Amino acid sequence: MKQKNGLMALILSGAIVLSGCSSMSNAVKGGLIGGGAGAALGAGVGALIGKNAKSAAIGAGIGTAVGATTGVIIGKKMDKAAAQAAAIEGARVDSIRDANNLKALKVTFDSGILFKTGKSTLNTSAQTALTKFAKILVDNPTMDIAIMGHTDNVGSLEVNQKLSQDRAQAVGNFLMTKNVTSSQLKEIVGKNFSDPIADNAKTAGKAANRRVEVFMYASEKMIKEAEAK
Repeated sequence: MKQKNGLMALILSGAIVLSGCSSMSNAVKGGLIGGGAGAALGAGVGALIGKNAKSAAIGAGIGTAVGATTGVIIGKKMDKAAAQAAAIEGARVDSIRDANNLKALKVTFDSGILFKTGKSTLNTSAQTALTKFAKILVDNPTMDIAIMGHTDNVGSLEVNQKLSQDRAQAVGNFLMTKNVTSSQLKEIVGKNFSDPIADNAKTAGKAANRRVEVFMYASEKMIKEAEAK
């Protein structure tokens, strides 16, 4: 029991220290969490910092702990990409942690921005936004990408599964027409209505749940390159 309490105290104290460092950049925090501090605090900090529980499944399997310096280098690259993505109209950017406890990004596009109701064809404004987004991905070829399509709960599971998959695929296909390589796109998945972020009983909640999320995270190559510096 004492050991368990000690671990919780360590996790909480680490979280307090990091949250209190207002002058510390995201990149440096990413390095501390992705390196020595992350190794000491373990999964507890990942759970506290990650905004999306499934972020733990996003990440290259490297089989070894990532050092603090590597985390700083990758954190800086993610900071730059985040600022560029946030400048795109209709895009929301959240900082998350990947499976290696490194900084990663979740970019969300509301389906209302991308598609007409019940359709999976990208509208003109969506193509403009995704063209700008594709440039960020092309400029960062060692970032891996996962695309997840989501729906509200109106209609059958079968219908929503197909719609969510078709929408995710439409985004992936369009990005590839803008020179994003297929090898960079690690996952294109329809999640139907299984992962709501808002209350489907409300109109606003349904709208929020109709979305496409693009995850940007360090590939094995990016990690190795950062480790070599």
